[in-house]
Amino acid sequence: MTAPIPDASSDASPATGRRRVLLATGMSGAGLSVALKALEDLGYESVDNLRLSLVPALIAQGDPSHRPLAIVIDSRTRDFSVAAFLEQIESLKARPDLDVRLLFLDCGDEVLQRRFTETRRRHPLADDRPVPDGIQRERTLLHPLKQRADVVTDTTQLSIHDLRRLLAGNFSLDAQPALQVFVTSFSFRLGLPREADLVFDVRFLTNPHWDLALRPLTGRDPAVAARVESDPDFPAFFENLTGLLRPLLPRYNQEGKSYLTVAIGCTGGRHRSVFVAERLAEWLKGLGLKVALNHRDLERQGPRSG
Repeated sequence: MTAPIPDASSDASPATGRRRVLLATGMSGAGLSVALKALEDLGYESVDNLRLSLVPALIAQGDPSHRPLAIVIDSRTRDFSVAAFLEQIESLKARPDLDVRLLFLDCGDEVLQRRFTETRRRHPLADDRPVPDGIQRERTLLHPLKQRADVVTDTTQLSIHDLRRLLAGNFSLDAQPALQVFVTSFSFRLGLPREADLVFDVRFLTNPHWDLALRPLTGRDPAVAARVESDPDFPAFFENLTGLLRPLLPRYNQEGKSYLTVAIGCTGGRHRSVFVAERLAEWLKGLGLKVALNHRDLERQGPRSG
C-alpha cells in the first residue's frame, strides 16, 4: 500500500484571530457575480460593487465571529482607481489582524464579447463605442491588478459548476485546509484547460480510436483501458508520472497552495486521456488526498474523436 504524503498543514501557522478578507476583481463578464454568490455559500459575508473609500470602514465595523469578508471591487465602482486599489491592498495586507487575498477573474475576449452580445448589456467602459473597445480598455486598465493577484482564474472554458469548484478549492474556510487535487482529461483539439497547473500529453500511447470495436467506447470501459495499458511504454510512463508528482505534492502544500489542477490530454479526449486521468485519480486517492475527477470533453464530441 502506498504511504500517504506528509501533511504540511500541521506546519502552517494557524490564522486564528485574523479575519479573512478576500478582494475580488477582474474583467466585466468574467463571472464576478457568480463568484460572489459561491463565496457567500462558502460562508463569506459578501459585498458587491463597494467603493474603495468604504473598504476600511466596512472592516472597522468589526464582527465578533470574525466572519470572513468577500468584497467585489471592479470598474463599475464610482471611485475605482487601480492605483488606489493597489494602495488599499498593501495597506490591508500590512495589518496583522487581517488575512487578505486578491482574486482576479479573467476571460478570453471572444467569450466576453459573446456574453455581452447575448445579454444585450453595455460594457461599463465602452461608453458609446463597440463592446470590443471596452474590453480592450478594461484589460489594459486592470493589468496591474492581475499581476498583483494571489489567485488568477480564467473562466473562458469554465461552467458555473467548474468556477464554484475552483473557488471552493482555493478559498475554503476549513480550519486546516489540505491540498486538494482536481484531475481532468481533455482534447488537445479543443484547447488546453486554462485553469490547469500541470499538463501531461498522452498522445504517444496506443490510440484505441483506430480499433473500430473500441472507437464508440471511452477510457472508462475495461476494453479500452486494457488496450491503453497494454502499450509497452505505459508502465514506465505512469511510474515516471507518479514519481514526478509524489515529491511535488507536499511541497505545494508547504507553500500554501490549496488547490492543484492536473490535466491529461490526448487528441479527442475520449480514450487515452480518460483512462490515464482515471488511473491517476485512483493513485492520488491512495495517498490520502482529496481528489475530484472530470472528463472535460467526453460528452462534447461523438465517437469519431481520437
